[in-house]
Amino acid sequence: MYLQAQIVYLEVETTWWSLGRRENGVVVEYIRYTVPADRDGEFEGAWSEAQKVLRDAPQCLSYEVARGVEEPENYVVRIEWRSVAEHEQGFRQSPAFQQFFAAVKPFFEEIQEMRHYEPTAIASGR
Repeated sequence: MYLQAQIVYLEVETTWWSLGRRENGVVVEYIRYTVPADRDGEFEGAWSEAQKVLRDAPQCLSYEVARGVEEPENYVVRIEWRSVAEHEQGFRQSPAFQQFFAAVKPFFEEIQEMRHYEPTAIASGR
């Protein structure tokens, strides 16, 4: 009986957890940079070029580049991908990736964090 109760609990918990997740598998990549003040224009220009590739990439749903208010040398790039696989095996393996990477490569050393995150059900919906 105890084992059956655990299995039922696990099924309920798994179902609840699945419902809270977005079914479409969307992941958000956050890339944090620290860019020297004398290179901020170059950095924004590089991402302006890179966005031309992202705009046409079917794997990319949206993107934005934000600059720190209190610490303007900090930038956060946020990219929504259809999935990790679409990003890593789709976009990164595509011919367009070479053009994208060429644009942002000069700032590769300034990356502080580059990770995928899964959205939760906690959001404003605006």
